[in-house]
Amino acid sequence: MFFVGIRQICIYALDGGDIFMSSLSKPAKKPGGIFRRRLNSAWDLYILLVPALVLLFLFSYGPLYGVMIAFKDYSVVKGIWGSNWVGLKHFLRFVNSPSFMRLVKNTLVLSSYALVAGFPLPIILALFVNKLRLLRFKQFFQTASYAPHFISTVVLVGMLRIFFMAGSGMVNNVMVQMGMQDFDFFGSSGAFKHLYVLSDVWKSLGWGSIIYIAALSNIDPSLYESARCDGAKPMHLLIHIDIPSILPTIITLLILNTGSLMSVGYEKAFLMQTPLNTETSEIISTYVYKVGLQDAQYSFSTAVNVFNSVINCLLLILVNKIARTIGETSLW
Repeated sequence: MFFVGIRQICIYALDGGDIFMSSLSKPAKKPGGIFRRRLNSAWDLYILLVPALVLLFLFSYGPLYGVMIAFKDYSVVKGIWGSNWVGLKHFLRFVNSPSFMRLVKNTLVLSSYALVAGFPLPIILALFVNKLRLLRFKQFFQTASYAPHFISTVVLVGMLRIFFMAGSGMVNNVMVQMGMQDFDFFGSSGAFKHLYVLSDVWKSLGWGSIIYIAALSNIDPSLYESARCDGAKPMHLLIHIDIPSILPTIITLLILNTGSLMSVGYEKAFLMQTPLNTETSEIISTYVYKVGLQDAQYSFSTAVNVFNSVINCLLLILVNKIARTIGETSLW
């Protein structure tokens, strides 16, 4: 009788009691039935998703088949399946090579420098843009900051060579006019890191701030109004409303960026590389390009790249675990 009474109270308390009664008498719906109804109601959206899934499997998961050559002595004639299995031979060769420590060090230094210098600046830019009140100036400023992102890497390196080339570069000409000595930026191992990172920060600064600007635009305006009624100043709004609102986004992107710490693209480093700066410009990605495509050591270069990917995966798991331990935001 007790459960019957509770049931009647729930029926009359809710709007649409007949529907509630019929749902109580029916068994729980199977997950397959729910998916089928969703598929019938939004079949056109699922069709739009198919090309993306096909591309994902073809270009992201399909090539994983070729990872096997890292554990074989790959021969073009024998193919992947016919090549001899050698296990961890190529991995051990890379770890024991004289250039192993230099490559890992250069990659970590360059990527860590880029992360430290480049990660906070888009956040600061987004907070600054969010405070602009003149719409036209705000749009112009955003467009001007986004524009460098669309400059190709080849064009960017060409600009750097024009500006910083020894003897004829614009920067060197200004330095000479100021009584300073001409300096070969591309021939200096120490200057390479600064040129690489600072030019990359300039190129990606505006584009990287988009996601933070979007997060700031979702803040409820009533929060600002309530804080101003309580006497909050602009700095208080920034510290107590803006930053806490985008903190989950910051943590998520920090985890992703840290997880790709070893993935420094080879193109820009390779284009900026000269015989005089290889001490710091030779990184894992450029090394893989040289031994893999130029020297045709396919198995060895694949092993080096797999080693790099495994380190990135371990870093991602570690940083995500730290973020989950310290706060509530994490990838999983």
